[in-house]
Amino acid sequence: MRVVLKLGTSVLTAGTDRLHRPRLVDLMRDLAAVRAAGHEAVVVTSGAVLAGWEAVNFPPRDRSLAEKQMLAAVGQGRLMHTYAQLAELYGVTVAQVLLTADDFRNRTRYLNARTTLNACLARGVLPVINENDTVAVDQIKVGDNDTLSAFVANLVEADLLVILTDAPGLFTADPRTHPDATLIEEVARITPETWALAGGAGTHRGTGGMHTKIQAAEIATRAGTPVVIAPGDAPGAFFRIVQGGRLGTRFHAAGTRLEARKRWILAEIASGHLTLDEGAAQAVRERGGSLLPAGIRRVEGVFGRGHTVRLLGPGGDEIARGLSRYSAADLTRIAGRHSRDIERVLGYTYGPEAVHRDDLVLL
Repeated sequence: MRVVLKLGTSVLTAGTDRLHRPRLVDLMRDLAAVRAAGHEAVVVTSGAVLAGWEAVNFPPRDRSLAEKQMLAAVGQGRLMHTYAQLAELYGVTVAQVLLTADDFRNRTRYLNARTTLNACLARGVLPVINENDTVAVDQIKVGDNDTLSAFVANLVEADLLVILTDAPGLFTADPRTHPDATLIEEVARITPETWALAGGAGTHRGTGGMHTKIQAAEIATRAGTPVVIAPGDAPGAFFRIVQGGRLGTRFHAAGTRLEARKRWILAEIASGHLTLDEGAAQAVRERGGSLLPAGIRRVEGVFGRGHTVRLLGPGGDEIARGLSRYSAADLTRIAGRHSRDIERVLGYTYGPEAVHRDDLVLL
């Protein structure tokens, strides 16, 4: 199972104004246990700004963008150094990944980010992701790390998103003002009533609150990834949740990831089309195979890597639609060739398939 773990500032600090090393040790031990159980993990972390604030001895905060970016620049290295030191205790190698909203909007950058993260997971490296606050402005900000974690869950096609926070989960009312409020253990579908329970913002240390967590849950569940919001101070919380334990509030996925992916591919406007020979058309249509360059007879349109293309049979009928792993210019050069020739012709390769079967919808 592939899991994204989001750690908020309130969890990393245990409610204090500095990174709480004992809590971080517990979290890393939990992560190591999840990995040892055979699961893949990706961490989305907050805490860079607060780590910078701690490093410069807690000056009065003016909340300006320049100050926040300065503190993030100071704190990001300290935060990653702490993660790396603690991960080393458990034989885990970490990789720093800094993202902005443009990395999700731009198709090439999106695919490159996904390729990098998949390569980390394939090598057993633990990606630790944060927003690149030192360069992000309003136009390229994701906004908060709850939302970022949902985008990352979609990016890596996670089976589960776990958001650890300072709250036990979603309640029927604000437990701080309603002592009789009860925990909602499961949410089948996010409704206006769910949003009404979200309340306001979080603490002065973080930028979120239950509202941003429900927003993240809505993004992720629509793409087919279930979400659990749970208390970060519960011993072994992450491991227990991944192993199927009941903790916090679970938001059910709105359909499968495959269904969500197919809806997205079909909703995209096709940028071009590929005409297949009979053998390739049969492999795609009847055997559920990927499209290899050898089976392409003609490439039409102008499109980039990751863009949606129509797959046409020899007679011109559309048999499928999918995401091209190569640009139109590259496919024109390798059409009709064996996959082993791709790197020799182009000087690089994104894999042997022109359109992988996981990125393909039959019509």
